[in-house]
Amino acid sequence: MRSFGFCILLTALAWGQAPNQPASGDSKESAPALTTKADTSSERAVALVVPAGTKIPLSLKQAISTKTARQGDPVYAETAFPVAMNGRMLIPAGTYVQGTIDRVRRPGRVKGKAELLMHFTTLIFPNGYTLLMPASVDRLPGAAHEKTKGEEGTIQEEGQTGQKIGTAASTAATGAVVGGLSSGGKGALIGSGIGGAAGLAIAMLTRGNDVRLEPGTSIEMIMQRELPLDPVRSHAPAN
Repeated sequence: MRSFGFCILLTALAWGQAPNQPASGDSKESAPALTTKADTSSERAVALVVPAGTKIPLSLKQAISTKTARQGDPVYAETAFPVAMNGRMLIPAGTYVQGTIDRVRRPGRVKGKAELLMHFTTLIFPNGYTLLMPASVDRLPGAAHEKTKGEEGTIQEEGQTGQKIGTAASTAATGAVVGGLSSGGKGALIGSGIGGAAGLAIAMLTRGNDVRLEPGTSIEMIMQRELPLDPVRSHAPAN
């Protein structure tokens, strides 16, 4: 009887556990779904990064001249073309860029070209997402008489040595004509010498050309270090 009762007890326990087996199977089947959600959230958490050395075309928003600019003055520009990488948008066109003027040097009268040094500090996305960045000027494809030099991207006026020589020569020729009309051949020589000296003096007393960048000037900015972006905030719609 004890053996019979024990068998009945085992049978009851077995039947009691049977309904729990499908539940165990269901938990195994739901495991892939949980993994998929984890993978999706992981993908969203992957930050976007603008690599160091990335070149970004800008359009200048205000005029800048070494004649009026001062150290510490702000610089305003905006991205002229979107920056994308591996099929993902990093920086959209129309993103505002703010910078600062670091150094200004006026042109000399005898020697010394005008120079301007500035760097960029801030990105402001169309939706208001703002972050700090380290960037400098790489090239000036939209400038007519300016060029960049050195690793810092100093903007330099190309100079006007040829113009000063032309001024002296033109003044000398004018003096020769006036002297020739007044005193003949000898007067032409004297007039030429006086005119040349006057032209040289005028040229030497006149400053060289200032660096002047007009609104809309194309500037190529280069990232000095990598710039991490928040993937959610950088792609949020503008208000």
